[in-house]
Amino acid sequence: MADTFQTRTFEITTGDHEVALDITERCAEFLAQVAADRDGLLNVFVPHATAGVAVLETGAGSDDDLLAVLRDLLPADNRWRHRHGSPGHGRDHVLPGLVAPHATLPVIGGRLALGVWQSVVLIDTNGDNPSRTVRLSFLG
Repeated sequence: MADTFQTRTFEITTGDHEVALDITERCAEFLAQVAADRDGLLNVFVPHATAGVAVLETGAGSDDDLLAVLRDLLPADNRWRHRHGSPGHGRDHVLPGLVAPHATLPVIGGRLALGVWQSVVLIDTNGDNPSRTVRLSFLG
């Protein structure tokens, strides 16, 4: 069977404060529609200059710990040269340098091959833009 490429986007509201949103289920729903028991790769991409994608444990504090580390590394103050938006917004534009705006993940038998505690998480520290687009692409 020849390789095929399928891609779709979905919109998600992140709100007016920093968040780590688990989007694993949205990824699984997409794969159920397009992967049909096939092996391949899922690419998750956020086409935004102030958001990223992480693979980490959620619900046990790791997601909150990541946000705390980002607050420590990237304080929301006036040190940033990029100055439009809310105070400290320049930090949000540095975020994708630390948390990439994409992740490529293995798909086996039409399902994400994640570890037991791993989830796909949208990281958004930008309270100025509460609406995000996520692009899911399957090659298999």
